[in-house]
Amino acid sequence: MCTIRFHKPDGTVQTIAVTPGTPLIDLMEPGDADMPCGGAGRCGKCRVSVVGALSAPSKNERQLLGEDLSNGIRLACQVRVTGDAEVTLHGDRAVEEIQSDGLMPDFIADPLFSRYGAAVDIGTTTLAARLYDRSGRLLASASDVNPQRVYGADVISRIEKSLSGERDALAACVRERIDGLILSMAAEAGIASEEIDMVVLTGNTTMLYLLTARDPDCLAHAPFIADELFGRDVLPEELSLRSVPYARLYLPRCMSAFVGADITTALLASRICERSGKALLVDIGTNGEMALWDGEKLRCCSTAAGPVFEGAEISQGMQGSPGAIDRVRIVNGSLFCHVIGGGEALGICGSGVIDAVAVLCEKEIIDETGYMEDEPYALTSDVALTGKDVRMVQLAKSAICAGILTLLDAAGMETGDLDQLAIAGGFGSFLDLDSAARIGLYPPALRENATVLGNAALSGASMILLRHAYIQQSASLAQQSETVDLTTSPVFTEYYMDCMEF
Repeated sequence: MCTIRFHKPDGTVQTIAVTPGTPLIDLMEPGDADMPCGGAGRCGKCRVSVVGALSAPSKNERQLLGEDLSNGIRLACQVRVTGDAEVTLHGDRAVEEIQSDGLMPDFIADPLFSRYGAAVDIGTTTLAARLYDRSGRLLASASDVNPQRVYGADVISRIEKSLSGERDALAACVRERIDGLILSMAAEAGIASEEIDMVVLTGNTTMLYLLTARDPDCLAHAPFIADELFGRDVLPEELSLRSVPYARLYLPRCMSAFVGADITTALLASRICERSGKALLVDIGTNGEMALWDGEKLRCCSTAAGPVFEGAEISQGMQGSPGAIDRVRIVNGSLFCHVIGGGEALGICGSGVIDAVAVLCEKEIIDETGYMEDEPYALTSDVALTGKDVRMVQLAKSAICAGILTLLDAAGMETGDLDQLAIAGGFGSFLDLDSAARIGLYPPALRENATVLGNAALSGASMILLRHAYIQQSASLAQQSETVDLTTSPVFTEYYMDCMEF
């Protein structure tokens, strides 16, 4: 046995006795380090300082760390301990900007609960929750990161981890974090969490599979047909939510394998299917889910944008927390970067990346093909944008825009036929609509009718919680939808290539 001592950012020290040869990442707790690539050694985000007996640096470490290797910096996912070692963690638990607010239409409350009810949105990257009383009054809200991100930033990485034996761990960590949100809201409202007798939990299909520890094998290969679309109650003991031992737990209906209950509840909140006009709802994030209402029929699709918009896969990308550049502008002819919390920039989050690329396109530093002659381009003295970063943005924005155009094509519509573009989701809440249109994240012709809904998935889950009739209405929306499969669509492939340019 050997001894590993972890020096944590809060000053505490944790000592663990382990068998030599154990991967360092296996000894770390969720939240100790970001690992958007799921441990493949590609992103370079799980950096730690290590002194002691360790395995030799991997090829990926040598490429990503360069001179930092000589200073004791290693990638936790690539290191195996071979003897005693001291590990210093660099991660902090800085509070991130997580969107829990969202537009919610007026309606008469007819709640599903007797005393208090909670709604939870399980996003791929973040969690958000609200607590209500029977009158429909919001008592408290809470948010946090999704701890599953240490298993990978995207759903595919997490599905792979689940299939390789991590299913129970994936479920346990997110359940524990949901318990924490509920307990904090109860404390803020001055009630006991045991008094909460109803919880509605929404999320994309994969998130609900991972929450319930269901085998996600059907989501991992063609024909990608989910063997469970939910729209049902689960028992508290099934989810082991200790904070609400007596509550009824409801998971809204998903639409298909990759268009989940979060879109169902977002549609409920948007009410676009109750109007005569033609509207498109888009949730821009790691998974670009979208739904098109043509006045009579509901079509939906999902496109894998990847975690770029969450700050992952960007060389100096980070979540939207203090120190992140979240806005980039030209002010009096000079580049201006706004940093969350003020102070020196530590990195750049998704909204800042979109702004930066838009500004550099406007200044013709980036051409229409995405080529940047002088790179990396310094945004501040410490943060720069690389050519690879621009390429990652191109791939992500092209996937979203091509998905929109393919969905319109399936309905026999053009961009000019749409009366509304409703943008939902956490990232969409912080997105500058002009910058997004400038780089082609969505067709620029839709800018005039674009609106931001905030966390519409959580709003829709709250509506189900607060009115009996919305359970059936949400289920009906999901059941009537038709999923357009982009994986086999030549139309999508053509649009994807066309949308690559700025």
